[in-house]
Amino acid sequence: MSGHSKWATIKHKKGAADKARGKLFAKLARQIEVAAKGGGDIDANPTLRTAVQKAKAARMTNDAIDRAIKRGTGEGGDGVVYETIMYEGYAPGGVALMIDVLPDNRNRTGAEIRGVFTKLGGSMAEPGAVSWQFARRGQIVTGEGVVEDDVMMAALDAGADDVVAEGDRFRVDTDPSVVFDVKEALDAAGIEVISADSPFVSENLVPVTETGDAKAVVRILEALEDNDDVQDVFANFDISDELMEEASA
Repeated sequence: MSGHSKWATIKHKKGAADKARGKLFAKLARQIEVAAKGGGDIDANPTLRTAVQKAKAARMTNDAIDRAIKRGTGEGGDGVVYETIMYEGYAPGGVALMIDVLPDNRNRTGAEIRGVFTKLGGSMAEPGAVSWQFARRGQIVTGEGVVEDDVMMAALDAGADDVVAEGDRFRVDTDPSVVFDVKEALDAAGIEVISADSPFVSENLVPVTETGDAKAVVRILEALEDNDDVQDVFANFDISDELMEEASA
């Protein structure tokens, strides 16, 4: 399950820029807005509760979250109608991808996603051709320099399944239903968390060992996530920390 957590670390480092953070907040707001169409009560709408928790984990303000909820429930005026679509495909090297999008124009977004694959050497796949390899899992990535025993004690006591070292950081694996409970426990223990989410992850990892292949994978990931309609990209690559850093430079 290395692919998504390593990519989350890279995105966090690049996400320090205001432009990148603004793009992230816009995507989170769209997720909240769509979830709120099922009702604005966080306690009664688990999808909305997860979207709000994800936004708070990214340090999105309460005012911005409230505005997104109101747009979704119709209190903020007529909102845009978004669709929920999952595209599937392959990056160079046979790395499987799932692309979660919330477009307001399916045809335009589909053409843009297909264009990314065509330009950067990937290929689109039929629905179901890739998704069978993935399942939802809670993943939390810590900052660097934390103490393993502290992470394990706080995480496992809060219901985490496992704690895995990834370079100078730790990845905490959980059931999707408790990922934000575990994050709160880590926060309370004074442990830095750089990302907390419930991504699609795969046990069928594709090893990427050549610099050229790693750079090709990173290029297609960055191009897909640069699209405003793309909410997240899930991949099953296994790239070493050193090669990932080199490819993302």
